[in-house]
Parts: sequence; C-alpha cells; structure tokens
Amino acid sequence: MSRDNRWLLSHAENKHSQNGEDGVIGKILEVLGEPIGWCVEFGAWDGRHLSNTYALIDEQDFSAVLIEGSTERYLDLKQSFSQNDRITPVNAFVGFSADDGLDQILEKTDLPREFDLLSIDIDGNDFHVWKAVENFDPRIVVIEFNPTIPTAVEFVQEADMSINQGCGIAPLVKLAAGKGYELVCITQCNCIFVKAEYFERFGIEDNSPGALRADETLVTWVFCGYDGKVFVRGHGILPWHGIPYREKKMQQVSYLFRSFQSNYGTTMRWISRQYRSIKKRGWI
Repeated sequence: MSRDNRWLLSHAENKHSQNGEDGVIGKILEVLGEPIGWCVEFGAWDGRHLSNTYALIDEQDFSAVLIEGSTERYLDLKQSFSQNDRITPVNAFVGFSADDGLDQILEKTDLPREFDLLSIDIDGNDFHVWKAVENFDPRIVVIEFNPTIPTAVEFVQEADMSINQGCGIAPLVKLAAGKGYELVCITQCNCIFVKAEYFERFGIEDNSPGALRADETLVTWVFCGYDGKVFVRGHGILPWHGIPYREKKMQQVSYLFRSFQSNYGTTMRWISRQYRSIKKRGWI
C-alpha cells in the first residue's frame, strides 16, 4: 500500500522528545511489531529531558542502556532510575575508536545484539560514532543531523572529540545504506532509519531526503548575483549563538567591480583581471 512519503510525521508527538520523535518512534514500533524491549540512548542527561527513549521506558517497560558523559548529569541519571533495575546507567563519552566506541561500552552490559532503538545525539561526532558500531544491530536508529545544513550538502565534521559541528543528512543516508538501513522519517534535527528488511512495511515510495524533509526553517542560503553581489536568505541567524549573518560583511567583490563583466569597458576589464588575481592569492 502506497502512502504519503511523510506519513509518519502525522504521528509526531512530544511526551519527552523535542521534535515529535516520541510519536514517530511509537508508530514505527507498532509497524514493526513484537518489540524486543530494549533501547539505548546517549547523551542521556537525566534520562528524561529531551529523551527519545523515556516514553518507552515509562509506558512500555523497556529496558535501557543510558549513557551520559558529564559526571554531574550522570548523577542526575542515576537518581532518575535508582528504583528501576531495568535501566543500566553508564558514565562515559562515546567515541569511535577501539577503546571508547559504542561496541566496547555496550559489550559490558546485558543488552542483546539485536534491540529496538538506538538514539544518537551528541552534537558533533554522531556520524563517526554510528560508523564505528559493528557488533550491535538496532532495528531503529534515530540520529541527529545539523539542521542548518541544506538537504543535499555533503558535510561531515572531522572525527575529533574537541569540535562540535555535526553533519548533514546526505552523508548519514549513505552511511545507513552501507549498514543495511533505510530512511523512513526526518524531524527537524533527527533522521530516523529502520533495518532495510522492514522498509516495505511503511509503504513509502520515495524515501529520498528531499522527499522526506519537511522542515528547513533553520537553513540559511548563500548565493550570488551575476554581478558578484552575495545574498543571504532563509533563517539568516546562527541558531545556537543568536548572531545574524551580515550580508554586507560577506561580500567578496568590491562594489567598484560589482557589475556583469560583459558590461566592463577595456580599461575596466584590465583592472578587473588584476583585482581577481590579487583576490585569488588572498592578498586582499
């Protein structure tokens, strides 16, 4: 049965999640059927705040491995589930090496190899962390992308724990395909994938990022006119800093040369060539 490609978004609902993930995940689990009853999330904070797993823990009695790197927040996490022996809290920063990767952390828990949901939200190395996972097989993966990045842009930050830049949707989709997953939903800042063997159950004809992404409100577009003037359109603000892009500050061509080049006279063409040569060398 064919449905609207974005039909899962109609089930978006926040109980503890940020952008409707609780409702979408609940519907995906309903479609998959027969839950295993296990989920994993990091960074988990206190296990409730903006959580993609707490609704499953609280309402469906899921067992969970909840990982938090901050010692202070980990204490909040332990306190949240001090009376729940189904929850395994872990104080660790999840990396992508043989020493600190998710596989190494999960090996020390009772988590089964196949489980229901993996939620990855660490504001930076999300791509590299998932790429390093080889020994566990979640049926659903919810992974954060940087919502300021246009849908088709191929951007992944360096694998470096000291920076926080994130990645776009396009490289996540390629990574997922290599791991045997298909995209079924995109919320404002999360891609949601399911194992490819279950994809047909969702009746999605076109699961390309362009077809599934409904929200580009945080994207800023930069383009130029034929005369070389740079324009900024879209959101126009660095969302985590509240600072606007200044179109005036982003101009690359002096206003003296901001004209369609076929309109230049002989002298102006010569001057323009010298100017471009200097600019390309980075001298001005």
